[in-house]
Amino acid sequence: MPKASDVKKGMVVRVKDQPCVVHHIDIRTPSSRGSNTLYKFRLYNVQTRQKLDQTFKGEDMLRRKAEFSYMDGSDFVFMDSEDYTPYTLSPDDLGDQAAFVGEGLGEVLVMLIEDKPGAIELPTSVTVEVTETAPAIKGGTVTKRTKPATLANGLEIQVPEYLAPGETVKVNTETLEFMGRA
Repeated sequence: MPKASDVKKGMVVRVKDQPCVVHHIDIRTPSSRGSNTLYKFRLYNVQTRQKLDQTFKGEDMLRRKAEFSYMDGSDFVFMDSEDYTPYTLSPDDLGDQAAFVGEGLGEVLVMLIEDKPGAIELPTSVTVEVTETAPAIKGGTVTKRTKPATLANGLEIQVPEYLAPGETVKVNTETLEFMGRA
């Protein structure tokens, strides 16, 4: 599980057995020797939408690490990295994130709600193959030109004009933007 010091704004964490979204983080470093850095979070409960202020030490643990394992029909099965517990999520549970789930995804963070998986947090970038894109147009330009490209996961993003089908690219999972070649 990640430490409180690894939590970022927008993440979903479990606090007092409730799923909460992090809206603000205030980091405080006490001046006395031996003191731990304190992380004060402004959280909003995912289910009730109530505001909660909570303070943690930098070493406190908050979520579970897991990896995508396999598809069970249309459901996605993730395996806990520590105790190998399987977590099953439907495409509706994942929403837009489902397009990025597949082999080679790596570790994700799973939020458990009453011992059942409720959400995942993807890495900030994933690598995906370009399956279809228009050929590059020859000619000098002063500006950087882009073109639409369809990826192996079905998403369509804008990529630089020089990319061709079959190339692997890094895509930002939050903004769905091209980040570079993989």
